[in-house]
Formats: sequence, structure tokens, C-alpha cells
Amino acid sequence: MENITKYLIKSTVKKSEVKAWEETVMLPTYEIGKEEKNPVFIEKRVYQGSSGVVYPYPVVEKICDEKKEKAYRAVFLENEYLKIMILPELGGRVQMAYDKIKQRHFVYYNQVIKPALVGLTGPWISGGIEFNWPQHHRPSTYLPTECTIEEFPDGSVTVWCSEVERMFRTKGMAGFTLYPGKAYLEIKAKVYNRTSLPQTFLWWANPAVVVHKDYYSVFPPDVNAVFDHGKRAVSSFPIATGVYYKQDYSSGVDISKYKNIPVPTSYMAINSKYDFVGGYEENVEAGLLHVADHHVNAGKKQWTWGCGDFGQAWDRNLTDEDGPYIELMTGMYCDNQPDFTWLQPYEEKEWKQYFMPYSAVGMVKNATKEAIVTLKKNEDKGEVILYTTSVYKSVRILVTCGGKVYLDSIHDMSPAEPVKESFALNGVEFDSLKLCVYDNNGKVLVEYEAEKKEIKPIPDPAKAAKDPKDIASIEQLYLTGLHLEQYRHATYNPTDYYMEALSREPGDVRCNNAMGLFWMRRGQFAKAQPYFEAAIATLIERNPNPIDGEPHYNLGWSLKMQGKFDEAYDAFFKATWSAAQQDSAYYALAQIDCIRNDFEKALEHIDRSLVRNWHNHKARQLKASILRKLGKKEAAATLIAESLSIDKFNIGCRLELYLLGGESAQQALDEMMALMNETTSVHSYIEYALDFANAGLYAEAERLLLLWVNKNDGIVYPMVYYALGYFASKSDDVLKAIDYYKKASQMAPDYCFPNKLEEVLMLQDANRLQPNDSKAWYYLGNFWYGARQHDEAIACWERSVELDDQFPTVLRNLALGYYNKRNRKEDALACLEKAFALDTNDDRILMELD
Repeated sequence: MENITKYLIKSTVKKSEVKAWEETVMLPTYEIGKEEKNPVFIEKRVYQGSSGVVYPYPVVEKICDEKKEKAYRAVFLENEYLKIMILPELGGRVQMAYDKIKQRHFVYYNQVIKPALVGLTGPWISGGIEFNWPQHHRPSTYLPTECTIEEFPDGSVTVWCSEVERMFRTKGMAGFTLYPGKAYLEIKAKVYNRTSLPQTFLWWANPAVVVHKDYYSVFPPDVNAVFDHGKRAVSSFPIATGVYYKQDYSSGVDISKYKNIPVPTSYMAINSKYDFVGGYEENVEAGLLHVADHHVNAGKKQWTWGCGDFGQAWDRNLTDEDGPYIELMTGMYCDNQPDFTWLQPYEEKEWKQYFMPYSAVGMVKNATKEAIVTLKKNEDKGEVILYTTSVYKSVRILVTCGGKVYLDSIHDMSPAEPVKESFALNGVEFDSLKLCVYDNNGKVLVEYEAEKKEIKPIPDPAKAAKDPKDIASIEQLYLTGLHLEQYRHATYNPTDYYMEALSREPGDVRCNNAMGLFWMRRGQFAKAQPYFEAAIATLIERNPNPIDGEPHYNLGWSLKMQGKFDEAYDAFFKATWSAAQQDSAYYALAQIDCIRNDFEKALEHIDRSLVRNWHNHKARQLKASILRKLGKKEAAATLIAESLSIDKFNIGCRLELYLLGGESAQQALDEMMALMNETTSVHSYIEYALDFANAGLYAEAERLLLLWVNKNDGIVYPMVYYALGYFASKSDDVLKAIDYYKKASQMAPDYCFPNKLEEVLMLQDANRLQPNDSKAWYYLGNFWYGARQHDEAIACWERSVELDDQFPTVLRNLALGYYNKRNRKEDALACLEKAFALDTNDDRILMELD
């Protein structure tokens, strides 16, 4: 209890006040081992029903056996009802959430940081609220996020955590808000696609709750069935009557109760029209409830290790003293794991979700962020139990049926005083009653009408995809391939389905476009081009102005990445004729305008882009840059202020504020660097620099990266110098480019796993200007192998070895290529033996050699 006393019980806020502050906290921690310096190329690993690929992230494969006190940066939020602790260093998770009324943690508080190797890239910890995106479990769940505090005129305070993840280059933000007088934690989430290509994502908030024999999960009353991961298996709910997770429930078992589930089990609800899901501890009459709009919050899930011996062993593996827990997960824009939703180029999706403690109500029938209610029958009486999340005067509880009133009462409400009311049924059919709760202005706080009694069918589990040759229609071939891409299937290959369709109908628009995107994502820009051209040829065969502009837009990108700006410009302009592509195509046109130094035309095009997509944060930065170039500094400053009110982590706009100069320039730089402290990944610096470079603003891109170089005394991640060299090369300063490329080749190669499409161009340019740089060939090979372009990867690694055969990692990588892709086992063995001889301390090479 020491940590609870130290960090939670002591309260300093006044009534109707919200405070937020940073503090260094000491938490007992089992530290993790060093990240694996060798790239890990996993291709067919299944993880949470989806792909278990880890590249470009390093993996961690060791947890220390002894714990020690470790300092963490913590951010606290507190009002009169709740106290919250957030750890930006561990993925921006909510580590503790404390209910000051009931004096209990309404989210499982694990008092020790005790990771286990169950995450996508290794370490994962139980407890708190974890956020899983762009897939589950989040690749960066154990990595730091940027963090800042924002105060609002209504007295509320928000703690923002932000990250640009490396795998798909999407940006995710979570804003944790407490309001004066409100007993709930609001989470405002945003996911933004920073790339020019469609991406997929899922978002599951993962709160843990304490469980024991008196715990049960609270799912909405219309949930009659639950699915396993990938909808592979299905069970009735809450009473299971068949075999689920190899457990026989044929006698009829209530699986909403933790004590009745002996084995590790997941279940995810079928679609519900209700906005809540939760869990309740009957012995203390208190629980956790989550509320969010069911049109967005489709996912409602429980996971348990099970209450048997196996589960208890895992409980001990993840905590020292805090006992068993379950995960009570909530999915936004998804209803299963895996279940992914598309983000179009530069699209942002945002939503709100609420986590709140509640008491007395038990098995909830309906809930809003204002009120939680149940309506139940006790023999010949009905009973209403109502909980509210703030103070209300003269709340009216009304129960009616067919115009007849059965209960009409007035109460003053607060989170500290739930209300129970009984009423006589007088022979009325209980399931025909309607309950409404009103505030003193007549606004409905919550309402409930019983579900009609009907036998709902149990849905069928999902079926595996057929072999391409067994699918009759091109339509189904395309949709199957698209599904496999969208859900990141680990073992099926979507191109098998697209190519089967094209073998029957070579001009099929959608399959050609899909194959073009397939090659674009893998850095093969020239290979992508003819597929987009084939799609366009079919589209314009009878109509030069097609309804679908996506192939023109994608063709523009394949041409731009090949440096064919004039042809790309024409393709992008044609794409603007289609409303669906206008914002992204006009943004691309503005980039080329800037490359041509035509800033007047760039301003016109970026404005048209923003008309269609007001939250394209990259377009906002580009417009600020264009305005500065045109000398319109006041307009640029106004735009930047507006942009930062939308996204405080728009680093491009923050750099532009500094570049505007004036008296506040140094302050702007200091604020940016304070935000981008040691928590900001070098990969994010490169991302933000590329926003400038892709519009030909190479000096600005260089300036941003040099901030990182200077902060690290010139000893940096190699791709920083390759990026700087590329920016110089594109600015026609060849000598400067060569100098940067030489510096890049001298940097430590550990953990250098290129993944960005622009990094292909950087490394190819380095190989052009510095053909004897063995490391550039090695890094490019890493990209190709991670993109499953195995022949290109092996060729690059072979060239690297020709130039330097004393680098063990490239020999190890080459062995993987020879063994797994070429069946050259003797050559693979020779490479691995030499690699180990060069570094006898590399345990991964020893393991792979063995």
C-alpha cells in the first residue's frame, strides 16, 4: 500500500477544481533487457489473429529477474472525485485511476512494473489503461510518448500524449480530461494518416479491472452472443451452452462471471445498440463503466487468463501482490481483433470515450456519461437504481407503461449518493415498462425500455478464404484480397487473389489499382506505374472523365517518387476532378508547385486542399511555409496558432513559428524543443523533416534534423545523415551531400532498420554518389527484406559484403536470405559461422547458428 498512500490518497484539490502536474515517481520495476540490435524479419507469425511482423521495430527478449526502484515521469490529473496518474514513458498509459468517493481503484492498479514477453515486440505490462493501435498489442506500448498539459476556460484540464508510430507512420494522440464536478475521465483520441497511401488501423482501449469470485462483466442487455479473435468461434452469452476455447459449457454456464471461466478466454460482443460496457464487484457494490457512442464504439470485449492454475500462474508472472485481473476492452471503429478500418491519405479520425467508477447499480441496463441506471424485478415489485456522475438538483425518475405511471419521484443526486426506488407492479408486464430519468430542465439523462423477448440467432463463425482458383468471380477475388490486406493476414497472400483476377481480366480496374498500391508500399515505384496505367486505360476506354480518380492519384505518386514531376503533376490534376481525391491531390500539386518555386500557385492549391480536409495537419504546415515564403508572416502566424489549437504536436507548424523570426522566435524554438525532449523518437524527427523535403523545402528539413544532430553531439542514427545528404543532393550541393553520406557511413549500424519509402530514395542516392559505402547497401537490403523484396535484399547484402566482409550483421542477414529464400544451406552456414566468429558475444547469431 505504500505507493497508493504516496501517490493517491493525499488530495490537494478544492471542490470544483481540476489540477494537473508533473512529478517524478519511484516505482518498483523489473527492467527489460537491451533491444536486439539485429533486424528481426518475421513474415508469417500470427499475433492476436493478425500479422506478427515486428520490423522496423527492434525486439526485446529478456526481462530482469530482480526488481529495483526506478524513476518515471508521471503526469497527474485530479478533481474532487478522481485522481489519475499517466506514464508518458510507457506508451502514455493510465497507470492509476482512483475513485476518491469509494476510496478504491476503479481501474486495476499494479503497484509494480513487471513486464512479460507477450507484446508484439516483447515487453508488456498488466494493469491501468493501455491504448492499442495501429494494431493489438501496440508495437510501442513500452516506448515513450510526447506529452503536454492544456487548460481550458471551463476549468477542465487535458493531458495530451502523442506518437508517430514507425510501422505504418500513422500518428496517434490521446487527450485525458477531467472536468470540475464530473466523476468521469474523458479520453479524446485522434488517429491521423501522415502518408500518401491508404492505411488501416484499429484502436482498442484496454482497461484492466480487479477480479475475484464476486466479479462479473456487464455487457449491454441486447448482447446474446460473443466471438473469439477473428470470429473463429462463437458462443451464446451470458449463458454459454457449448464448447468454447475447448471448454465444455454444455450444462449452461454464466461466462460473464470470472469464477466460471477456468481457461484463458477472449470474447467480443456482437454489435450492440447500447453505448456502454463494464464490470462490477458485487462484494463492494462498485465497478468500472465505459461509455462511448456505439456507432463508433463497436468493440466490447473481455479477456481473462482464467481462474484456474494456469491463469493464477500468469497473475503471479505480471504482478507481485495485486492479484488477478481481466482486460475489459473497448474498440473504436472496430468490433473484433483483428478488425481494421481504413484511413485514407491524410485522413484523421477522432472520437471521445469515457471511463467512470460507479456504485450500487450492478447489472447496468443503460448508461450515458451523465447517468447509469438499472431496472429490475424483485418478486411483485420493480426497482430502479440510479447513479449520476455529477451533482444534480431535482432529478426526476419516471417509470411508465401505456400512459400509466408506476413511479414518479424527485431526487437530489451526486456521485456519492446513488438512489434506489421500489414501486408496485400491480400486474403489469415488467418487460413493457419504460424508464426515463430527467434533469431539472427536462433533459433526458438516461432512459431504458426492456428488450423484447425474442430468440435471436447465434451468428456463424468466420470462414477461411478459398483458394484463388476456387473463387468464381473477379469481384470476390478482389474483395478477398482486399480483406487479407485490410486485416494484415499473416499467412495468406492478397496478391494471389489480385493476380488470379488479372489473369482472367487483365484490365480490371480495382485489381490493377490494388497491385499498384502493393508495389508502391514496397518501394517499387516503377513496378507500380504500369498497374495504375492499366487501371486508367480501362476507366477511360469509354469516358475520359472517370468517376473514380484514385488510379490517377496513385499514378501521380508513383511518378513523383521516380522524380517525374511533370507527368506526376498531370496525373494529380486529373485526380482532382474526382471529389474523393481532391484534398490529397491538391496537396500533392502544392508540393510540386513549391519544388518549382511557384508559391502563388502553391497557395491556391493548398487552400483547395484544406477546403476538402481542414484537419490535414501536413497541409497546414505547408500553407504556413508558403505564406512565409510569400512574405505573409502575419497570416502564417495566425494559421499556426489555429493549427496548434487543433494539434499541439504539429511540429512542422512549431518550426515554422520559429522560422518566422521576430522577438518570439527563440521562445517558439524553446517550446518546440521542450515538447520534443528525449521522449521524441529520432524517427519522428525524420518524419517531420520529410514533410518539408517532399515539398522541396530542403533547407527547412535540414534545419530540423540538425537540431537532433546538435542535441546528440553528432553521434546519431545513420538515417539522419543519409537524409541530410539526400536533402543536399536534391539542392544540387553534391559536395555537401557526399560529406553527409560519409558521416552516415561512420555511424554505428545497430538498430538501423529503414522503413520509410523516402529512405529508399535516400539510400539509392547515397549508393550513386558513394558506391563504396557498404553500410548504405546493408541498410537498403534491410528495407527490401522487410518489404519482402528478397531478391533485391540479397543483392544489396551481397554488394555490402563485397565492400566489407568484416561486418557480422550483414553476413547474418545474408544467411537468412540464403537459407529461407534460396535454399543455399551451405552458403548460409558459412555466412553465419563467419558472422559469429566476428562477434562471439552476439547471442542471436549463436542461436540462429545452432
